[in-house]
Amino acid sequence: MSQMLYEGKAKKIFLTDDPSTLLVSYKDDATAFNGKKKAVLPGKGRLNNLISAKLFGILNKKGINNHFVKRLSDNEQLVKAVEIIPLEVVVRNIAAGSLSKRLGLEEGKPLKQPIIEFYFKDDELGDPLINDDHIRMMQIADDTELNLIRQAAQEVNRVLTDLFDGIGVLLVDFKLEFGKLKTNGNIVLADEISPDTCRLWDKKTHEKLDKDVFRRDIGDLPQVYEKLLERLEDVQ
Repeated sequence: MSQMLYEGKAKKIFLTDDPSTLLVSYKDDATAFNGKKKAVLPGKGRLNNLISAKLFGILNKKGINNHFVKRLSDNEQLVKAVEIIPLEVVVRNIAAGSLSKRLGLEEGKPLKQPIIEFYFKDDELGDPLINDDHIRMMQIADDTELNLIRQAAQEVNRVLTDLFDGIGVLLVDFKLEFGKLKTNGNIVLADEISPDTCRLWDKKTHEKLDKDVFRRDIGDLPQVYEKLLERLEDVQ
């Protein structure tokens, strides 16, 4: 295999013969609470790779530029090389998780409009919540770039909300990351979109179809992800 460029909690990134593309290999590792809880769950990498490839492909068709090129195997995909912007962009449609804890909102309460939050990507600092002024002060992104990221996040939310609604799933909230293409510096959607990075509930029962089953020890993560993949199979 090619030289490994980076290894994260859920993925390994490898160089390819083409400097403009990278190979992403999804791992079976599961982590929560900034890596404090860990497990190896056979089949998880395959499921995240297949789900993320499916969602990125749909977003590409909808005109939302992202780094995805093609799926190579059950656990691997080819992506465009980007320099990741150190921001986690969280879009929230329904109160849950840290939003409920911070603001005392009842979990499951629909929000009047989607909320976009920014977190500084830094494991040692615990990925702190930051605002536009912090982002400008730290020179993470300028106003034009930040507006582009915000608009792209809103458009991703519109597309994915409709997509999941069509298969009986609520898109409660999700995390996005963006990067600048190594070829021209354009900002595109990157990283992954999977049940690891989304909070997804069954529309009727509110059964959790995401990593909360691992965080809260309320289900078998690979079985839950397989169930979600089956629902996504017929989506075009």
